[in-house]
Amino acid sequence: MTSKNENIESNNQIELADFIKNVHKQLREKYKLLAEEAWENHCADEICLKQYAAAMKELATNHWEKNSKDVTRIIWTYNISNDYFAKDIFNQRTKEFGVAEKIDLKIQPHSEKVKTSFKLLDVGSCYNPFNQFDCFEVIAIDIAPAVSDVIHCDFLKLEVGGETTYFNNKLVKLPNDYFDIIVFSLFLEYLPSPSQRKVCCEKAYRLLSTEGILVLITPDSNHIGSNSKVIKSWQFILAEIGFSRIKYEKLSHLHCMAFRKAFSKKITRRWAELHRKKQVYDQIYIPQDFSTTLKSVTTEKVTNKSSTTREILNFIEELPFCDSIS
Repeated sequence: MTSKNENIESNNQIELADFIKNVHKQLREKYKLLAEEAWENHCADEICLKQYAAAMKELATNHWEKNSKDVTRIIWTYNISNDYFAKDIFNQRTKEFGVAEKIDLKIQPHSEKVKTSFKLLDVGSCYNPFNQFDCFEVIAIDIAPAVSDVIHCDFLKLEVGGETTYFNNKLVKLPNDYFDIIVFSLFLEYLPSPSQRKVCCEKAYRLLSTEGILVLITPDSNHIGSNSKVIKSWQFILAEIGFSRIKYEKLSHLHCMAFRKAFSKKITRRWAELHRKKQVYDQIYIPQDFSTTLKSVTTEKVTNKSSTTREILNFIEELPFCDSIS
């Protein structure tokens, strides 16, 4: 039997998730009609953004992280970052040297020194969860900051190149080749179009230093193979941009991936050509892009006393993102 407090917690979680789901649903529908104007209108809706930020922070800190049966997305990112820069970077470097030799590509020597601190850009941060780690020098950005140490920034509009620049308390420019790690955790799903997602990945490539990593975390509560075509497509498209995938793990409700900025785009594009598959998409799609209509599920239907964890999970799966739900 579930306790009264557990029922209240589940109901609260569903209400927050319902709000977030509807924000994303409306944004995707408006984008089909208005294109970029829909995104502009969304970013200008301060009331909605504040509600969204509060709901996301509440879900992440008081529900997802507490109830996760897997390692959390934050710890996964921390672990992969440290493992990569401590040892995996040298293996990846050796592989790329080998490819470069085959295609007669000259690569400049790189330092063998092991890094212990990293410049990290957290895009769509909400509440700056990576600030807890001493090894990260974090710049956390979001169109709807939930805490004061997250900087207001629309990553789609961010300029790349030159000095870090602020205007009207908003971050508007960051330098090229600056960051060791960029995190897109539950971020690409926020964007209503595949073209916007690709723009963000291309921008991340320019912001990362050579051999830096882009961490992509995207939700999926289904079986590992259910959306394999989508995930495989991401790997090929990012290879065309200049990234090689170095880590992939399917958790209960998440796909967790890490991509390395290669020494040269010629290396990753060679991989893409050699492994070219017809069964991939040519854009960065998410499963929601293929849904003509989302199920109409009201809060009342899922918050009654007879609701089961499975019913709740089925509802949450409609979200553009979700962490582990126990």
